[in-house]
Amino acid sequence: MHTMYVAAIVVYSSYSAGKGFAIQIVYPANDMSNKQQYISICQANRQIPVFLQHWWMDAVCTDWDVAIAMNGDTVAGIWPYNKEQKAGVSLIRTPKLTPYQGTYVLYPPDLKAANRDSFEHETVSELIKQLPSANVWSMSLLPKQFQAGLYKHAGFTISAKQTFLIDLTQDEQALLASMKESLRRHIKSANGTLEITEDNAAVNLLFEYQKHTLDKKDVMQAYNLADMQRLMQACIDNYAGAIYVAKQGSDVLAAVWNVWDADNSYYLMGAQKQGNDNNKAMPALLWHCIQLAKQRGNKYFDLEGSMDTGVERFFRSFGGQRELYLTLKKNNSFIWKLKEMLRG
Repeated sequence: MHTMYVAAIVVYSSYSAGKGFAIQIVYPANDMSNKQQYISICQANRQIPVFLQHWWMDAVCTDWDVAIAMNGDTVAGIWPYNKEQKAGVSLIRTPKLTPYQGTYVLYPPDLKAANRDSFEHETVSELIKQLPSANVWSMSLLPKQFQAGLYKHAGFTISAKQTFLIDLTQDEQALLASMKESLRRHIKSANGTLEITEDNAAVNLLFEYQKHTLDKKDVMQAYNLADMQRLMQACIDNYAGAIYVAKQGSDVLAAVWNVWDADNSYYLMGAQKQGNDNNKAMPALLWHCIQLAKQRGNKYFDLEGSMDTGVERFFRSFGGQRELYLTLKKNNSFIWKLKEMLRG
């Protein structure tokens, strides 16, 4: 159940397809802010994705808020969002170190399959109504968010990106069988030659390796070491993430940052040591994370995809299902349009 009782004024009629339900913004009598309510919502609904959890937002955002849609006294959906001000321009965009944001619908357990899309449509509509105005929007939604018409009607330009989802309901033998043969060989060869361990203090090393990788591609790093350390500590405090390293002797060849929630496990970030030509370290690390995700009871392992050809080829070799997810953009700022034009 996704029930949260608050002292509030709510207009509600039971849900039915075609008629919908009356949802109003809740006005708490006890002066609780939406953010304060949201902490309780997250604590009561552990299935809310890790990137939308209140503690994640605290770690990656300087300022954030949340839209909450209610179905009677029950939470129907949420949309936490990051708020920024740059050169007098108001922005709402996906925060640093965060692949997905946007809406999340909490479906009633007794909802009929025939009513699911209508419920989602009504909930997302209400969440959009509660959003503040901003000059610039840029946000990647979670996979399986399909209400594109509502976002377009709200003035967003919609495009798609891709990720790869590995179905963890398969046994390990089936997971290995779906991989490219060369990848299986690398994983098998890594056994006995590489040591895979959890090392959350390696966040410093991961930052260094990642910076070198991005520098080689002439890509600006959108976060600093303090950003990574703050988020890593939040993941540790909430039992929602770890860094795993592949070592040969005392030499750390590669590191992977893995985060998870009740349903899914995610490859957040990974990088190899400069000059390391060992092609076993990253496959071995990701296979280790996939095995742990299965043990944890996660349903999917999300490789978080890439539009980079080389990275996409590597992820595809794991045999996951290609999944598209929506990105929303809106730009009503002349200054920001000029900035993007100059950036190329």
